[in-house]
Amino acid sequence: MPDKSTLKNLIFDLGDVIIPIDLTAPVRNFAMLANMPEAEVRAIWKQYDIWNRYETGLVDDEAFRLHVRQLLGNEKWADEVIDTAWNSVLLDLPVERVERIKELAPNYRLFLLSNTSPIHIRQVNQLLVNLNQPTLEDLFERVFYSYDVRMAKPSSAIYEHVLTEAGLVAEETAFFDDNAANIQAAAGLGIQAVHVQPPMTILDYLKDY
Repeated sequence: MPDKSTLKNLIFDLGDVIIPIDLTAPVRNFAMLANMPEAEVRAIWKQYDIWNRYETGLVDDEAFRLHVRQLLGNEKWADEVIDTAWNSVLLDLPVERVERIKELAPNYRLFLLSNTSPIHIRQVNQLLVNLNQPTLEDLFERVFYSYDVRMAKPSSAIYEHVLTEAGLVAEETAFFDDNAANIQAAAGLGIQAVHVQPPMTILDYLKDY
């Protein structure tokens, strides 16, 4: 566990830390829409590296949607159809997690670091607004999205970028993520990395802060 006596900064992942996600849902939904076997859609997804290319900003929203239409054989899908299937990765947002982060603001500098896409961020912000909560950009001092910085976890470059841009000392910084590789990479730079693992949630890890 982090040494709380030295901590000044907290960096949070988004998926499965703040908002629960189901990574299998988009492929499942696109398979249903395209009337194709799920395994086939998963193979296409992997072969063309669609997820990663979009999340690292190599393609924009329009190019992403066009790619999905072309690869899954349906040129007529409206943007909303694609966005809805893509956003099915996002589950219900537990408002108490957001409230807890807000409580930490007087004592720590708060940041978000997420491998994500613009469609997902717009949806999460809409969910927050629906819950009468601030958007991610208002909840945190700075947000770092993979598609914006053209880098993704677990590359050490993205953590170095956050530390440099925000003027943070690694040893004074805790990082919360659900992915073991992401945790390992952050820890390698001296960041106090916390692996968020079920059945515990971020609320359990934050209770003594």
